Amino acid sequence: MKKLKLFIGVILLSFTLSCSNDDDEFNYEPQTILDIIQSNPNYSYLSNALQKTGLYTSFDGSNADDRYTLYAPNDMAFARFLTTSGFNSIDDVPLDVLKKVLLNHVMVDIIRYRDFETGYYKTAGQYINGSSINNLSIYIEQINMRVTLNGDARITQGNVNASNGIIHAVNSVIPIPSIVTFAKADKNLEILLSALTRPDLTTDFPSILGTDMGTSPAPFTVFAPVNQAFIDLLAELNLSSLDEIDEPTLNTTLTYHVIGEANVYSTDLSDNLQLNTLGGPITANMSLGATLTDANNRVSNIIAVDIQANNGVIHVIDKVILPN
Repeated sequence: MKKLKLFIGVILLSFTLSCSNDDDEFNYEPQTILDIIQSNPNYSYLSNALQKTGLYTSFDGSNADDRYTLYAPNDMAFARFLTTSGFNSIDDVPLDVLKKVLLNHVMVDIIRYRDFETGYYKTAGQYINGSSINNLSIYIEQINMRVTLNGDARITQGNVNASNGIIHAVNSVIPIPSIVTFAKADKNLEILLSALTRPDLTTDFPSILGTDMGTSPAPFTVFAPVNQAFIDLLAELNLSSLDEIDEPTLNTTLTYHVIGEANVYSTDLSDNLQLNTLGGPITANMSLGATLTDANNRVSNIIAVDIQANNGVIHVIDKVILPN
């Protein structure tokens, strides 16, 4: 038995020494995000897109201080995106569009899979309207460690570590968000979505709020009541569901939550500022926290701000604005 223990000890010592020598002899340089993408045949579309747009320089590690989170769609995901968007190849995608799509998959800083929480984050994608430049928002939902982005793309492999950041593989290209994208993705806005899509409404709110940037009446500013705001309203009116609100009243009420032709950021708000919604004027105040006052002197608190879509901005409120 003593001889056996001695033999095992010698073997373990020899293994330890050989591993130590190997570590001393081979110095493996960690790969950059660009290295990982270019070396993986499943990311040939993504690699090509990074080259075409010149964004590859952001991920090549040339700036030692840069740290990124990249959501990486594989070739199958990119092929679906091209098909559904009406492009035959990446060469057919306008460079400005391709660049915006790619930047919508990038966040500045490192976010590990375990650190995702449900809520809004900012991407490197940009909303640009004249001199106004804001980073696009992205809605991330984490349920039982299942992470979905903008209600569509899902992380299928997380935490591919690189020297200059981290990669999360996704199963589809993340859509550039419109106002409607966030209304559909955010479960806190489910009742608002139900109201906007009620089939008897004379106003086609989804089509209007899905209007592309550069086409009137975009951009929009939307004050979005959370689910509890609608629940409270129904209790206030002694009703059990939205279906009990007549069409003219609901249609008019919803117009008071939308401003057309304007991307009103929270920094644009001030005391006694009149905001002209599609339905009529409401008043913003900032002195006791950001609030909105309607014609009935009902006050809504703005509880989340600057959720930037490609065709406008959303501010979340805790009370439904009512017409006079």
